[in-house]
Amino acid sequence: MLAVATFASVRSATRAARIAEQALLVGVRPVLFPSRPNDISQRIMWGDQHWGTLAGEQAIMEVADGIVYMAISLRNVGAGIAVLRGWRVEPATAITIPTTAGQAVNLVRPDPATFRQQGRDLYVPAGDVSFWQAAIRDPDDPSRAGFVQAIEEGQRVIVDILYGDHEGGQRAISRFGVMRSADGDGTWLCSVVRHWNLDRHDPR
Repeated sequence: MLAVATFASVRSATRAARIAEQALLVGVRPVLFPSRPNDISQRIMWGDQHWGTLAGEQAIMEVADGIVYMAISLRNVGAGIAVLRGWRVEPATAITIPTTAGQAVNLVRPDPATFRQQGRDLYVPAGDVSFWQAAIRDPDDPSRAGFVQAIEEGQRVIVDILYGDHEGGQRAISRFGVMRSADGDGTWLCSVVRHWNLDRHDPR
């Protein structure tokens, strides 16, 4: 009886420890979405002192002086600070798969090894807004030509962002679709497509 009681006690303690660990992780877990239309506009600057204004729910996709400038207004709906660590971009047509109804976005998780590292860490506070930004400066960059063509033609583009909590854990990838506004005013709008967990079980 003593052995049974000891086993039950250990199992209960282990379960309680797992619950406490999960609660702690949830408390520092970030989840990124596009910001809301009524969120504040943000004035942002790239490393070469190129400036842009980023309104809520919007993105910047522009080519100036041969450099591709990109940014997305983000809202962190999670409970912890999001630290943005890497990114990758492609025209949506490069990662779509044909269906009987037309073209659908390929939702296979991208390989983290294919991401470019952020030039600096970007932070999105819990429950607040901030932004992602990057640039393609090398004229010989293999992904530049197709991406520039997509921007100039107003095609939909895909932005994958790699991020985690402030302790370096709970890494995730969020995929955003960016498309030109139908209003014809030249603005780019953003929506979230899919989230992938890297350091824990993915429910899908």
